[in-house]
Amino acid sequence: MRLLITGGCGFLGTNLAVDALNHGDEIVLFDNLSRCGAIENLLWLRQQGIFTFVNGDIRSRTDIERVVREFKPDAVYHLAGQVAMTSSITAPQLDFEVNVVGTYNILESTRLYSGNSIIVYSSTNKVYGDLNQFTYSESNTRHKCIERPDGFDEITSLDFHSPYGCSKGAADQYMMDYARTYGLKTVVLRHSSMYGGRQFATTDQGWIGWFCTKAIEISTFQAIDPLTISGSGKQVRDILHVDDIKVLYRSVVDNIDTVRGQAFNIGGGVSNSLSLIELFSYLESNLAIELNYTKLPARQSDQLFFVADISKAKRMLGWTPLISAEDGLDQMIRWIKSR
Repeated sequence: MRLLITGGCGFLGTNLAVDALNHGDEIVLFDNLSRCGAIENLLWLRQQGIFTFVNGDIRSRTDIERVVREFKPDAVYHLAGQVAMTSSITAPQLDFEVNVVGTYNILESTRLYSGNSIIVYSSTNKVYGDLNQFTYSESNTRHKCIERPDGFDEITSLDFHSPYGCSKGAADQYMMDYARTYGLKTVVLRHSSMYGGRQFATTDQGWIGWFCTKAIEISTFQAIDPLTISGSGKQVRDILHVDDIKVLYRSVVDNIDTVRGQAFNIGGGVSNSLSLIELFSYLESNLAIELNYTKLPARQSDQLFFVADISKAKRMLGWTPLISAEDGLDQMIRWIKSR
């Protein structure tokens, strides 16, 4: 397969690139190397196999059009984007240009120069807004959704909140409409929380990796500065290890004739869901430490509970997560320690 990966040196792009190399694919990685860890991932990838790297920006129609026209990929994994809700609030124009204009550039370049290419788009659960139309119960460690205890499916109403929700939601819908209007082979994956090796997490993105890193620093260096969390710490997300995501993306390509034009909610499911408090409890037990934290106000438009109902992905793609939260967190901790 001839595979183009935008954001190819990010966390997800790096992992999907290694998977593609292992399958013998011909790969072009497209990235502007602006994300934390991108250069490190590029250097690491060069040790794993042979591929073409293009230092480009999806905001530039010229950059992306040239690659699509010349390479004519069988599939595009469109992962490049502005991924932090907090950053979208402070810099909404950048957020719009990257997520909306960048995605439009990819769609138009594909339509004009490589119309048979598959495009798999990495979207987000934030297209559903804060989900405050539902009711929630509260225990000592987590929130639960009364009406959707097993998670939210794809018929949940779209409700874009924050510039990030608007930009990702607009790109999400452009993907769907280019399948309807122009017949492009697009698929939208609305991800919950992803984690795993090669994730250089920050305070704004990649909460599993960020708090695992902070806990290891406390364990190793006996740091005494307390952690900070936004909200009560009882917010719940389902977490999905990147090794399960590798299988998912290839399954989308293999089943494109039946799933083109579809959107899927993607996560670890309710059995792999965690609140911040529950993650802290796991880290304290695993690393034999005590985690102290201070609470900040809840982030704007934060969801009290999001778990993906992955029934549609199971049914149409034959895909289900295999790595438990416990095993995945153990792998994450080992990778961070090995850096």
